Amino acid sequence: MNTYNSSIKIFACNSNIPLAKAIANVVNRELGQSVVGAFADGEISMKINESVRGADVYILQSTSPPVNDNLMELLIMTDAMKRASAGRITAVIPYFGYARQDRKARARDPISAKLVANLITVAGADRILTMDLHCAQLQGFFDIPVDHLVGTPVLANHFKKHIDDLSNYIAVSPDLGSVGRTRAFAEKLNIPLAIVDKRRPQANVSEIMNIIGDVNGKNVILVDDMIDTGGSITNAANAVRQYGALKIHACCTHALLSRDAVEKIEKSAMDELVILNTIAVPEEKRIDKITIISVEDVFADSIKRIHEGLPVSVLFV
Repeated sequence: MNTYNSSIKIFACNSNIPLAKAIANVVNRELGQSVVGAFADGEISMKINESVRGADVYILQSTSPPVNDNLMELLIMTDAMKRASAGRITAVIPYFGYARQDRKARARDPISAKLVANLITVAGADRILTMDLHCAQLQGFFDIPVDHLVGTPVLANHFKKHIDDLSNYIAVSPDLGSVGRTRAFAEKLNIPLAIVDKRRPQANVSEIMNIIGDVNGKNVILVDDMIDTGGSITNAANAVRQYGALKIHACCTHALLSRDAVEKIEKSAMDELVILNTIAVPEEKRIDKITIISVEDVFADSIKRIHEGLPVSVLFV
């Protein structure tokens, strides 16, 4: 069993330093002193410039693009903390990449999600704190405790605060895989549910087939866990507009915004996209349609509860 003293120390790799600083501020701590860089050949270099012996250490790093660099930074910092005799090491991963290959869908497919879970564990992590895994069952891929936060309450509260009358709104799932998430969102706002029936002929390409439910004359909120290239969410927005939807909002936890996603969003029928800052969004991608909500309070509260041995489940609702 790990033993650690009363000291919380929060460190950050390079993926989302603004969020790490905000979390540390809420926890009333200074961000840990470290330097994460690279050698001339591209290898990750790491320096931890303060003692962590016996400390309860939290390393914040989303494995977002550049995915492999960010993953290696997390692994190397975790190893450094382990070798420096940290009392307990919690990997705080707001966005967990390599989550989409979670089973052998075809012959000779890898199960990358399990491999990455093993790597993080072997590197020395004692616990994982993350939000909205692409598939919730990925928690079982880890042989260490996983605290799985959900972004739905944060997003739902945003719409409650900014929309006075929700009586003409309907929550829409952009595909069948997001139905459970969208249903939970709809229940929090007490609004009905519709589903976009989508066929995907190949990766990152989607084709809209039908709308299950009535969106005609309704204001729509599309709900998804992540937006990568933007094809699914923009196709869904355009489809519900063709079926008679009025104002179209969309929201998601993780905004990867790869390739020409921002251009697709700008040209699409959606009026607003609300995202959480689990992934740092560069300034050039912060168009007027995009609203960013911070999750610093949720992660800070979780860190406090983990440190004090209190249940984190109260934050899931």
